[in-house]
Amino acid sequence: MGFTIGSSRSIREIRPAKAAARRRGRTSDRTSVAEFTGLWGWDVTPGARAAEGRCSCGDQACTAPGAHPLDFAADVPAGATLDQVTRAWGEFPGAAVLLPTGRTFDVLDVAESAGRRALVRMERMGIPLGPVTATPEGRAQFLVAPGAAAELPELLYRMGWDDADLDLRGLGPGEHITAPPSDRAGLGPVRWLRPPSLDTATNPPPARLLLGTLAYVSHRSGL
Repeated sequence: MGFTIGSSRSIREIRPAKAAARRRGRTSDRTSVAEFTGLWGWDVTPGARAAEGRCSCGDQACTAPGAHPLDFAADVPAGATLDQVTRAWGEFPGAAVLLPTGRTFDVLDVAESAGRRALVRMERMGIPLGPVTATPEGRAQFLVAPGAAAELPELLYRMGWDDADLDLRGLGPGEHITAPPSDRAGLGPVRWLRPPSLDTATNPPPARLLLGTLAYVSHRSGL
């Protein structure tokens, strides 16, 4: 059955709308990257995206579709301006915005439900906090001072949590998190539970200040 004039007009209208949406998405990505590099002082890594269950990296056997850096893409360094970001990101249109851990910050990663409860407790107690993200897989990621991932086993031992079965891990050098509002592995956008601030972006709190509460809430959640 052929198209009617009305349906043809609708198709012509839809195509420019989709193109405009893609342009808006690319502009939004570049603005976010420039904010991370210029305002918060973070390096940014172009990452692969997932589409229809496949990874944009091109590897048919990719085990982390849309959730890893692009091997051939250089980091956009902290301090890069919007013009510099526009030029750099223009080489990788549509790339996911990833933040490398182990440089300006490490990450303590827990189940989102436990992370939310711990966040409320720590805010009530006045514990210094840095930025916190929530992923579509249901994880909460607390940005803490570099070195936390390496120190985590010793810190848990000192606090008496080394024998506990905790859903808690550290992310350090060589690893990445997806930055809000980028899509994570085709599952949906990452969100801020606690957005960055000028005080904490480049000076996040030591892991030891948060770890006791995170371990306790994670343990109670497991029970």
